[in-house]
Amino acid sequence: MNKHAKIVLLLVIVAALVLLGGKYLKPLYDDWRQQDTSDARGTKGTIRIGYDSWVGYLPLCSSENKRRMRRIGYLLQCIDDRADYAARMGKLKRGDLEMAVATVDSYLLAGAAVQYPGTIVAVIDESKGGDALVGWSERLASIDSLKQDGSYRIALTPASPSEHLLKSIATHFDIPRLRRADPAWRVETDGSEAALKLLLGREVDAAVLWEPDVSRALEQEGIHKLLGTEDTEGLIVDILVVNRRWSESDPEAVYALLSTYFQTLKFFRDNPQALSDAIAEHYQLKPAQVAALLDGVAWTTLSTNAAQWFGVRRAGGAYREKLIDAIESAATILVEAGDFRQNPVPNRDPYRLTNSQFVADLYNEGIDAGIETADGADSLARDFSALDDATWERLREVGTLKIRPIVFQSGSSELADEGRAELDQAAENLRHYPNFRIVISGHSGLRGDPQANQTLSRTRAESVGEYLIGSYGLDPERVRIVGYGSSRPLARRAGESDRAYNYRLPRVEIALVSEEF
Repeated sequence: MNKHAKIVLLLVIVAALVLLGGKYLKPLYDDWRQQDTSDARGTKGTIRIGYDSWVGYLPLCSSENKRRMRRIGYLLQCIDDRADYAARMGKLKRGDLEMAVATVDSYLLAGAAVQYPGTIVAVIDESKGGDALVGWSERLASIDSLKQDGSYRIALTPASPSEHLLKSIATHFDIPRLRRADPAWRVETDGSEAALKLLLGREVDAAVLWEPDVSRALEQEGIHKLLGTEDTEGLIVDILVVNRRWSESDPEAVYALLSTYFQTLKFFRDNPQALSDAIAEHYQLKPAQVAALLDGVAWTTLSTNAAQWFGVRRAGGAYREKLIDAIESAATILVEAGDFRQNPVPNRDPYRLTNSQFVADLYNEGIDAGIETADGADSLARDFSALDDATWERLREVGTLKIRPIVFQSGSSELADEGRAELDQAAENLRHYPNFRIVISGHSGLRGDPQANQTLSRTRAESVGEYLIGSYGLDPERVRIVGYGSSRPLARRAGESDRAYNYRLPRVEIALVSEEF
């Protein structure tokens, strides 16, 4: 190629670059110039959060929080994906979102497919009555009715926190039928309102609902609540997840978002009417419906995040790691429900999914001044008032917890090591139900002297009660001990041999009872 041709080619390339620059670079320049010559010149960046319309997320994505973020230079965008958790986690992995909200169980379910692209940096709230299993009382008197009657039908919304409540019930109270996606009992609906409609029309016997539909259902005579999240702990927990790469590259933005959010939360606690107005406007609800929503959610402050959920230690202060407990519990429930063949947590180490540093730093800086001090007390050690025998008899039965046979030393009431291990697991399940009293009942086989059987069954129940009280701090007033001997045998299973049946009869049961008379 001669010299002139090279010059012409060079000019053509330069011209092309100029044209391309004008096409692609000019818009960038114009955007920069627009920002630099306006009040937006101090903007540090945009934080995109994937969320849905659960009321617990409202303070995070409220106009109040967005204004506070804007004052410190950040644009906050909340992107509603209508609870499509799989898509939300995919966007988090690709970097299309900096943060996402989820329940612990939904993060385990949806995050596993994309190798858990985020870490949990805060607990947002816990469902406290926002979700419940309700049903017609003549068909389902208690949770134990779900074990005995095989013809019931339950309406539920798939992949929802309410479905996880049902999975928890199936696991903790040992209801194998509910652990199967059996169309004979399972009626899937698109949302709580649709499930309520089926229940009111008596097309189903029970439904798993969320507020305000729970309150609407209970207004109907004959419908009662079998179990609601106001009586649970650590089952439906909403979390804030941050993209791992982004938290490394821009930790300042993570601190800014968390700091501003906890200040917004304090603002709403100090100005409850502002929160009620924001909820009424956002969801187009009446005051009574707003009140029902507020009763169903417990927001988690910075101090509670630190001392109770993440276990941040301060001299002289109590602390727990409820978030780790919630992750491990959710993993167990999901395996029992058949969602996973084995524990989905990476390396079975829940600490790989959490990052307490942000909450710990903010907590130690004391930005939470004015909010209540977190109580790190174990829910198992909650105080209960004394009841007389007549009142105990009037308590409503909630259900009998799942518990494998408790092993005692042969012919005695002394717990064997295997029995203690089983009670340790039972205590972990009890943590989820801190509001209920406990009836520990001993039962014997049909052979032998009835009086001796009754005495042995009671002393074994007493051994179980003493172990739980001594090892886990249960208030003795919470516990009632009963020995039934052979007077309440189990129903015989179809085709069950005498040997198998007689093996099942000696047992100790732990039942939850409620003070709703």
